[in-house]
Amino acid sequence: METADNLIGEIELRAAKGRRVIRGRFPYRKKAVLSDGGKRGRPKKEQFMPGAFSHSLDSVEQDIALLVGHSFDRPLASKKTGTLVFNDTSEVLTFDATVLPEIADTSYGSDILKMISAGLSVGLSPGFRIPPPSAVPSDQAEKIEEEDPRIGRALIRTIFAAILFELSIVTRPAYEEANVSSDDANVSFDDFGSPIEADKRNWEQTGSGLVVPAHPLHRWRL
Repeated sequence: METADNLIGEIELRAAKGRRVIRGRFPYRKKAVLSDGGKRGRPKKEQFMPGAFSHSLDSVEQDIALLVGHSFDRPLASKKTGTLVFNDTSEVLTFDATVLPEIADTSYGSDILKMISAGLSVGLSPGFRIPPPSAVPSDQAEKIEEEDPRIGRALIRTIFAAILFELSIVTRPAYEEANVSSDDANVSFDDFGSPIEADKRNWEQTGSGLVVPAHPLHRWRL
């Protein structure tokens, strides 16, 4: 499984009726610098196009989890349980994740909520795979091309289709302005603990960037 590194993500935290609601956003068409190329290599950048995750988001059978640090042993919410709700637009993928008391009371749940509140873990990174050619032709799933020479000399990987398994909260923001806010919010929940609606007046947009280790095996396939 691959992870997208250095991409801009945003996370916010709200408390409501004993539950914590994490709101995140993952932008499309945002080029991330994966590598500067070193002394002899070429820089590498990556971007996701709108709709890249649509199959996973629309699939009834496939689950998507919100994790801590790409660890399936530390889940916070999931699509199938109704605690992870997505909104996919042409600009950004956003989600609301309800962290139930049972999860918030675990050691890792308590720790990550405190780290978000403290502004130490404010990044968002997707865990994904490129679908096999039998499902999506390679040229329709991703493209690697050279950057416009007038801009630079990087190789740019553009992803059009990806199987999204999880989104993770990670701890190494690439930008100093990365931050997270924590306040009370007026959120209603159904009988299963999922958010029904939220008062968005106090939601503020926060910019943050991430740097997480690149997967050594599945990253660039040249």
